[in-house]
Amino acid sequence: MEIHKTILICVAGCLSVVVGWPNGKISASCDNMLPIHGGSVPQSSPAPYIITVSNTTFNPGDIITVSLQSKSSSDAYKGFLIQAHLVGGDGITGIFTTSDSNAQILTCGTQPNSAVSHTNSNLKKTITAFWTAPQGAGPVHFRATVLTSYSHFWSGVESEVIQALQMSNATCGSQKFCLMNPLNCSPRDNTCLFMSSSPSTNGYVYEMSGPTSGYVAIGFSDDQKMGNDDVFICTKNSSGNILVQHGYNTGTVAPTMRNVSSAGSIVSSYKNGVLKCSFITSSNSSTLQRASGSSSYYVFLVSGPSNADGKIQKHTKMVISSHKVDLSTTTSVTTSNSGTSSVVLGHGSLMLIAWMTTGSIGMIMARYMKSAAGKPFLGKAAWFQVHFFLMILTVILTIIAFIMVFVNVAGWSGGVHPVLGCIVMILSFFQPFAALFRPDPKHERRFIFNFGHGINAFVIKVLAVAAIFLGLILVDISPNQWMPKVMGGFYAWEVLFYIILETNMHLKTKDIYKNDYKIEIVALAIFICGNLAFLVALLVGIGQSA
Repeated sequence: MEIHKTILICVAGCLSVVVGWPNGKISASCDNMLPIHGGSVPQSSPAPYIITVSNTTFNPGDIITVSLQSKSSSDAYKGFLIQAHLVGGDGITGIFTTSDSNAQILTCGTQPNSAVSHTNSNLKKTITAFWTAPQGAGPVHFRATVLTSYSHFWSGVESEVIQALQMSNATCGSQKFCLMNPLNCSPRDNTCLFMSSSPSTNGYVYEMSGPTSGYVAIGFSDDQKMGNDDVFICTKNSSGNILVQHGYNTGTVAPTMRNVSSAGSIVSSYKNGVLKCSFITSSNSSTLQRASGSSSYYVFLVSGPSNADGKIQKHTKMVISSHKVDLSTTTSVTTSNSGTSSVVLGHGSLMLIAWMTTGSIGMIMARYMKSAAGKPFLGKAAWFQVHFFLMILTVILTIIAFIMVFVNVAGWSGGVHPVLGCIVMILSFFQPFAALFRPDPKHERRFIFNFGHGINAFVIKVLAVAAIFLGLILVDISPNQWMPKVMGGFYAWEVLFYIILETNMHLKTKDIYKNDYKIEIVALAIFICGNLAFLVALLVGIGQSA
């Protein structure tokens, strides 16, 4: 009797080895992709199989050809299971189809057509399936388990990572870490500053996107202050070429650049004023071991302008994670401090008020309104009193704005803009003091003062407009950079009125028409209304940059 039991057990064992799961109906293996063969473990040697893909990038709806192949003719296989996994986790995504007689489509969990398996136990050297990319998928790689017999198999056979051309926040917190401003915004929104990080076999997959004409960068720090930080930078040069660089930041100066070691294709684009980059770093360039020895970091996300060569300048937008993040895990979306500094925006607002209203109107009064407002007021001509008050107010606003930004920045940065600002500050400070020593109006050398005072005012005005123009480029986060364009419109508006008033004054000196002051008064009223309209538009834009 004992002999009969032994024979039955041996026969059953042989049948199980031969039979196994020859029909490929192995949905029960979807979760861990391991065969249910009673304790069998995968081989530890390198798999003699590879997965190839027809494309390294995809858009939603694209069809990618996926092939499981033997590396040599002697390494045929019998069974397999293939899934598409989001990088950074075990979530499966997309749907498969196949016309290969040796392959069939399976339902994994509640997701139909989400895996591919064998249909028989015949030896196979290659099978082909087609994967359709879904909406919102991030970087993906294909993973397979391959069997040559009941107990002899390899797991974790992976393809290269294929990058999504359209970034998404759909898997933030579940499959990848994300940082963004505004909170929970989508990178498909042209006003969203966005980054994501997810671990991959070769290191990390990074995505970054933001409205900018220059660069977007991410940094990793032991604290919430810049300095001694690893940074990855996506920047655009004047030729339209997009560069991805790895650098190290030693302070508030531009970082020292290193080469990026990429384990996958770099995908980048610049469209409608939005710069996007996604790339994969190898482990030796993305482990980011700081002096503290910690694997958790505060994450910085910034954007700003760059020069013609793609060299970055001081950022104008910054988002900082509210706590340290372990990049080897995916966490919930982190809240952040963000926006251009309120002090910087206040500086810009004061400069706009000073040089678009008080300064401009004060200059117009001195140049063209002497006849229209020449009646005495508090011992001086009305035009002079208005001119003096407005120009003193302009100087005061300029000084306050100057002090605000230098205290906030605590250093020198920003390219040409601060240079022009300093020149404007010096010349503006000199102008009222020089006026205290002006000669009497009837003095024979009064013309020298008039000439110097007027030339200095003209230079201040031109430099102030140029400095404001460059400043608006720095803080404008809109996709089409509309604020500098509005400033250009304001400049044209002012030039037009100077031409009109200059022509009017010339005609009067030639006695071509009667000396009627209504023209000057009407022109001044229209000029002030127009200036205020431009000013309000730009102040609204600055408010939106917060």
